[in-house]
Amino acid sequence: MELFWYIVLVTMLTIYVILDGYDFGAGIIHLFFAKKEKDKKAITNAIGPFWDANEVWLIAVGGVLFFAFPTLYASSFSGFYLPLIIILWLLIFRAIGLELRGQIHNKLWETVWDKAFGIASLLLALFFGIALGNIVRGVNLGNVVNGVSAYEPHFFFLPLWNSTFSPQAQELGIIDWFTLLLGIIGVVSLSIHGANWIIFKTNSDLNVTLKKVIFKLNFVLLTLVIVSILVWHIIEPKPFHNFIEKPWLWIFPLLTFIGLFGLFRVKTFKKDGYGFLFSSMFLLGGLSTTVASIFPKVLPSTNTVNPSLTLYNTAADNYGLTIGVYWYLIAAALVTVYMIIQYRVFKGKMDDIGYGDH
Repeated sequence: MELFWYIVLVTMLTIYVILDGYDFGAGIIHLFFAKKEKDKKAITNAIGPFWDANEVWLIAVGGVLFFAFPTLYASSFSGFYLPLIIILWLLIFRAIGLELRGQIHNKLWETVWDKAFGIASLLLALFFGIALGNIVRGVNLGNVVNGVSAYEPHFFFLPLWNSTFSPQAQELGIIDWFTLLLGIIGVVSLSIHGANWIIFKTNSDLNVTLKKVIFKLNFVLLTLVIVSILVWHIIEPKPFHNFIEKPWLWIFPLLTFIGLFGLFRVKTFKKDGYGFLFSSMFLLGGLSTTVASIFPKVLPSTNTVNPSLTLYNTAADNYGLTIGVYWYLIAAALVTVYMIIQYRVFKGKMDDIGYGDH
């Protein structure tokens, strides 16, 4: 049952990254490239009917984590307390930036909330990438110093950074050069993803520019991915051991690079949805590859005193996990019906929906 709920959790998290990821990316595009009012309207129209529903997936992920892996939930929410609070505030500012902008038609008012929406989107993409970096790198479980565990084996607490800015320090921080690298990859990849969504859902004049932006950013993304693979050996001496033992797992890196190289053809796509398909493939493959590389760990330990947290030593009782399957199937059916209706109602281009007009 632990493996079933682990797959459910990872699947829901991947869906969240793909769906709310294009919202973050659209916000970044809004911040840097939407200079005219009609371009800003096109972007908010593209995500308007979807963004709040997409955020529900994050709440659902938290619910499944609490139910199925309570030890991991308790450990993560205490150890990552500072960045989680920052993410909460960023989610709030992104939401009110979208909702309050149209309340008053004043240039200063609109500019303030445009910046709140764009900057919050940028920082959310950065912090979620940094979060992934922390999971790959691991944490100092038990806050071990000089071989002595100061706390319980599953407990830890990290400051935002340490004085060395190193991912190999004894006392780690949330942000170091490795986690920041993954954060930048998050920003670049979600910017591409958001741009593809805007192209897919609008006929904006901005779309021609966005195709050029995607093409250029894809070179940056390819470079960053290659660098991250090379420095991965510094963090994990045997980063590909799971792929060597289980060759079928190579499908995930293959999916990542198909998505990545497919985006280089963005200028030649005859259908606007192809770009979004390839950026979704990259996100799906990249996240799956990362998860597969540390399996069965869910939060590695950077010390030798306390063991890593795995899906087996953090899971709830088997009886509860079994009963939860029935409720999950009901919820999954309802969500599926809701999403089918939502995307059928708002299919096609979104230029004329008038989101945010008051």
